[in-house]
Amino acid sequence: MKVKYILIAIVFTSLFIGCKSKKHATRKSKKRAVNVEVIVEKPSKKPSKKTPKLSITNATLYYIAKYKDVAMNEMRVFKIPASITLAQGILESSSGRSKLTINSNNHFGIKCHKGWNGGKVYHDDDKKGECFRVYNDPKKSYRDHSKFLADRKRYAKLFKLKSTDYVGWAKGLSEAGYATDRRYPAKLIALIEKYDLHKYDLQVLEKKQSIKTVVVEEQKPKTHQVVKGDTLYSISRKYGITVEELKKYNNLSSNEIQIGQLLILTK
Repeated sequence: MKVKYILIAIVFTSLFIGCKSKKHATRKSKKRAVNVEVIVEKPSKKPSKKTPKLSITNATLYYIAKYKDVAMNEMRVFKIPASITLAQGILESSSGRSKLTINSNNHFGIKCHKGWNGGKVYHDDDKKGECFRVYNDPKKSYRDHSKFLADRKRYAKLFKLKSTDYVGWAKGLSEAGYATDRRYPAKLIALIEKYDLHKYDLQVLEKKQSIKTVVVEEQKPKTHQVVKGDTLYSISRKYGITVEELKKYNNLSSNEIQIGQLLILTK
C-alpha cells in the first residue's frame, strides 16, 4: 500500500516539473520572438528633402528686376532718383521678404501718420504696436513713398539736387530725419554701387533728353532769308517747292518779297 502511494507521488512530481519546464521554455521562446520582432520593425532613416531658399543676393536681384520700372516711372513723375527709391525699397523691405511687405505690400515702412484713412496693421518698431499703412498693390506703396517725400517741407532741399546725385540724396534723407539709423546713408550708397542702381537714373534722363531733342527738331521749321536777286520762283526752284506753297506757308497775297525777309520753306 505504501509502495502504491510512493509511486503516485513520484508520477505527480514528474508531471509538475515537466509542466513548469514547458512554461519556462514557452516564456523564453516568447521573449525571444518579441526581441526578433522589434529588430525587424525598426524604421529605416529617410533623407529629408528641404526646399532651397533664395540667398539674399538672389532675392535682391529678383526684387530689382521686378520693381526697377516702377522706380523709374516714379522718377519721371516726382524727380526722385530711381536708384534711391530702389535702394530704400531693398533696405526697408529686406528685398521684399519682410513680414510687413509680404502681409501689407508696404515696401518702405511708412507709418500711418495723421490723416491716413487706408488699411492699417500694427508692428513693433521704435515703439511697441506702431501703426503701419496697408496697400492692396505694391505700386501704390511706391507712389505713396514718392508723395511722402514730395509733400513734406523737410525733404524740399533734396529736390534741388541733381537727379544723378544719389550720394547727396542718401545723406539728405538722413539729415531730414527719414531714418534713425546713423548708417542709413552708407547702406543706401553701398546698395546702389553694389547693384549698379544708378544706371536706372541715367536711363530715365537719356530717354527724356532724346524725347526733348525730337520735339525741338520737329518744331523748328526750315527757313530762307531773302537776298538781292531772289524771287519766289528762284527760291522755289532752289528748295524744290512750288511758288504757291511758298505763298501759302508765308501768308503772302502777292509775289512781292523784300531783302532780309525770312521765308518759311516747310509746312
